[in-house]
Amino acid sequence: MKSKEKFRTIIFYKDYFEKFFKKQPDKVKEKIIWTLELIEELPKVPETYLKHIVNTDGIYEIRVQQGGDVFRIFCFFDKGKLVIVANAYQKKTQKTLPKEIKTAIKIKKEYENEQNR
Repeated sequence: MKSKEKFRTIIFYKDYFEKFFKKQPDKVKEKIIWTLELIEELPKVPETYLKHIVNTDGIYEIRVQQGGDVFRIFCFFDKGKLVIVANAYQKKTQKTLPKEIKTAIKIKKEYENEQNR
């Protein structure tokens, strides 16, 4: 079987995302993995799955929906093709939580500081 071409590589930065992921039911984990693979393999990812968050410096949200549940996984790019996954949460209201965006921004700064050493 021929492996699919990847347009991006997703990595998890530290354990911010993994802590969230481990707590999810199997169906949700499967949908998250499916969505992450889609982001790696599609040349242009529809906003349904990956969207820039306005008024942020390069923070994106990966959008995952499983049944009636909605999840947001924050990420950012490094060198264009590398997607760094930061934090995630289950969305319960229409609005993205400012606290979660602030956390993603903090994680991005932490990552960038480590890269610049």
